[in-house]
Formats: sequence, C-alpha cells, structure tokens
Amino acid sequence: MRTTRKYATTATAAALVLALAACSGGGEDAPDADELGDVGAMADYGVGTTFRATEPVEIGLLYRDHPNYPLQEDWDILTKLEENQNVTFDIVSAPLAEWDQRKGLLIGAGDAPDVISVTYPGQEVQFVAGGAILPVSDYLEHMPNLQQKITDWGLEADLDQLRQEDGKFYLLPGLRESVRPMYTFAVRSDVWSELGLSLEPATFDEFADDLRTVKEAYPDAWPLSDRWSANGPLEATLNMAAPNFGTAAGWGYGEGLWWDEDAGEYVYTGATSEYRELLEYFAGLVEDGLLDPESLTQDDDQAIQKLGSGQSMAIGANDQEILRYRTTFEELGTDAEVALLRVPAGPAGDHLAAGGRLVSGLMLSADLAESEHLLATLQLLDWLYYSDEGLEFAKWGVEGETYTKAADGTRTLAEDIDINGLNPGASTVLNTDYGYHNGVWMLEHGSSDELDRSMLRPEVLDFLDQMAGKTSLEYGPPRPFDELEREQVSLWQTALRDHVMQNTARFILGQRSFDEWDAYVAELEGMNLQQYLDVANEAQQRYADAG
Repeated sequence: MRTTRKYATTATAAALVLALAACSGGGEDAPDADELGDVGAMADYGVGTTFRATEPVEIGLLYRDHPNYPLQEDWDILTKLEENQNVTFDIVSAPLAEWDQRKGLLIGAGDAPDVISVTYPGQEVQFVAGGAILPVSDYLEHMPNLQQKITDWGLEADLDQLRQEDGKFYLLPGLRESVRPMYTFAVRSDVWSELGLSLEPATFDEFADDLRTVKEAYPDAWPLSDRWSANGPLEATLNMAAPNFGTAAGWGYGEGLWWDEDAGEYVYTGATSEYRELLEYFAGLVEDGLLDPESLTQDDDQAIQKLGSGQSMAIGANDQEILRYRTTFEELGTDAEVALLRVPAGPAGDHLAAGGRLVSGLMLSADLAESEHLLATLQLLDWLYYSDEGLEFAKWGVEGETYTKAADGTRTLAEDIDINGLNPGASTVLNTDYGYHNGVWMLEHGSSDELDRSMLRPEVLDFLDQMAGKTSLEYGPPRPFDELEREQVSLWQTALRDHVMQNTARFILGQRSFDEWDAYVAELEGMNLQQYLDVANEAQQRYADAG
C-alpha cells in the first residue's frame, strides 16, 4: 500500500516554481504532493542535505553503455550509491552504437525504465505527444538543488527553450554555470612558432592569411585538412565558426530556424546572406589550396593520419582529441607539437552560439508518476545531478579513495588513477575501472565553473581563458509546435535540411557557383520553405500571446 506525506518547501523554492509556471502558462494541473508516492523519501530533504533513502530503493535505469568504459556491475560508484544512498539500479543496458534506436523502441513500446539517461535537449520532443515521458517541470518543488541552480545561474530563459506547446518541459538537463567552448582548430604549434604566427588570430580573415603563410613555407602539405563530416560537411568546424558569421551551421544547424530581430520573425537559416557568407569563406579556402577538399568526404582516421604524418598542418579539435593527435605523432615517429587555436572573430563579431548551458540530461518514464518511490527517485536525482556534493562525487569519486582535497579546495587524483591524461600511465582509469566520470551519471560535466575546471589540463584552461572574451548570442523566442504541427514540419525540416547540407558541400567545393545562390534559395522555396516559416512564426506568436 502506498503511503504519502506532504513535504514542506522553502519560500524561495516555492516562489521559483510559481514563477516558472506563471511565465509558461503551465503548472495549473501539476500533481498534488499529497498524492505522490513517498516510500524511501526523506522528509527533511533540502539543499545541503546528503540524500539517503529511508529504506532500500531500486530505480529502473536505461543505461547508455559506452565502449570506452563498458558497464561493470561491481563498479565503485554503484557500490557507494548502495552503501551511502541506499539506492540500487535495475539496469537495462543498450550499446552506444544502438542507443538512440533502442531508446526510441523502448519508450514507444511503453517499456522504458524509470530513468532514461543521456538525452540531449530536443531529443525528448519526439516522445511528448505519446505520453510516455513525464512532464518533469510539474515536479520542480521536490528538487531543491535543481531550483537553486536555475535561480543562482540565471537559467530561466534556457529552461524556457525546453517548454512544449503545453508550457511544460520533459527533460531534466545537465546544467552549466557558464558556457564551455570545446571545439576549435588544433595547429602545428612548432610550425606556427617557426613562422611567427599567432595562436590567437583576431579574425577568420587573419586565420586565412596565416594558412597562406603556412602554404608558402610548406607547399607539399595542406595547411588545413579537416574531419567530422560523417553526417554532413565540416559539422564541427562550421558549427564553431557560424556564430561569428551571424548564423548557425553544422552540428548547430538544428531545425534551420534563425530569429531575425529586425524583422521580428523567424527566417530560414540556410537561405540567409549570413549563411552564404560563411560558405563563401570556406569555399575561398578550398579555392586557394588552403583547405583540403577531402575534408568534406574523408573519415576521421584519414584526417588524423594526414596530420600525424605531416601531410597537413591543422585540423578540427577539442580538448580530448588533441591528446589523440599527440599519440598519433608518437606512433608515426613525427617530431611535432600541436596546440589549440582561439576561435577567431568573424564579420558578425566575436561570438559563441546561443545556449550551451543545458547539456545531456534525463527523461523520466510517465509510469514513474505512479511509483511508490517517486519522491525518493526525484530526491536521488536532485542530489546526484544538481547538488554540489553529488556533482563532485559523480565526477571525482570519493575523497580519500580516488582523490585528495587540499585546504584550498584543490583536488588531486590518486596516483594510480588516470582520466583525461591527468596521470598518464596510471594502472587504472576513473571511468573504466570505477564508474565515475561517466556520462550516464555526470551529465556531460554539467556543473559549476569551479568543478568543471577542476579536472582540466593547463592547456585547456588557457584555451578557455582565451575564449572568455566571446559573447553568447541570444536565443530566439520559444516556438513550440503542437502535435499536428510537429508531424507536418518534421517532413519539411528533413527535406529542407538535406538539400541545404548537399548544397553546402557543393558550394564549398566549388561544384556549384555562388552565382546560383538565388536559384538554390528558389529550390528551397519549392520545398515548402515558406509554409514551414509560417507555421513556426504562428507557433511563436501563439506562445507569446499565451504569456
């Protein structure tokens, strides 16, 4: 038999819940706390409280099994959660290669476990209409650490981007205190130093000039041979460059809608003059022999081998892949150095994409609403993913066992444990052997600036400091579609996006002249571009009118 208990909330927490509900029009049919299953829940749980279930609780978990750290039932993180939080997991595991497919099948069949891990913002939308996932915004009052982070870090506008047509959101996202840029170019720093070139070019035009200098000095090598084109041309590079041209591209292309502040409406990204200017820049690099045209077709290993063997001098990178590049140099016997380049400014300014503070998170099965352990599950998730204590535990492990902590707060990983190259050659790895620093329980490093930076190498901290001068673009206003609109626009979105990606590659490679840009836009218009924009702008106006 289910027992229930009414839980008190602080005035601040209650005010936040009311504010979030009021600004969205949601929350009016939020469940009554008296009706929620509270077996195992703490009556006095709040910010600063270490969660421990009052009786053993088992939580169903759909687990994304990463090949770099395969699931082990005896991981220390699972042992500690059982010993200290009185929680165990009934794990349904799916391999990374099949993750999205398996997740969709389980949710669609109504067989998903209580907690569905590793879900990026936007991926939850497809499951909302079916009623299989929980509107988590209805339960914020039971997650005080999440509420505090939203308030302290000013994330209300970010959360609004998750809201659906009913005013609710269905994802518990990982949260970042600040945006953390990750992608850039890695360049042969020994060559850049030899030629007197800067690792902080002021503009993309200056970067192109630097590539010309490299080409003159090393005519037999590509100044830049890029990667990450598996699902579209130059996905990482266009994504990080685009905000500086006043647009979105690559991984960040999304649904292809861009808010035109002057016009007060959404326009189609791939048809704008800013998108054209971005493509013209990279087409110019290809035309001038500065960018290897195979960058748009080669797989990642080919691009890395070119860098490692000296056939190229720069490549797309992030703070982890640069370690792989150094290993490749060693394996191939190439005497070379490599460093991260500050992403330059562009014609639209010195920018980062909008958002970036909501990262991979969780969905909850709608069936959890009827569980006797609902409140205990919400409290565990709130502690593990949003409290300072839980975030540190998931990232670093246990103080005195996997790391030590100095009086000034500096953490040091145990000598026999490595992660991210902090202790090269150590006999064990924090995620592989212990289960910590694991994307299922760590939500892609979502945390405070201090904790996020605590495990970064000096070169990465230097890169972040260099990038700190960039400003994030602002979100466009929310435009949630209703079920019928979503079904219709999904067909248009796919066709439009495919045509944009195909022609993005053709324009960059010089296979299509920019003299044909107007014809290309006309082709998009013939694929229901205007109808798509009409629905999007109507949805935006409807949401705005709802208050």
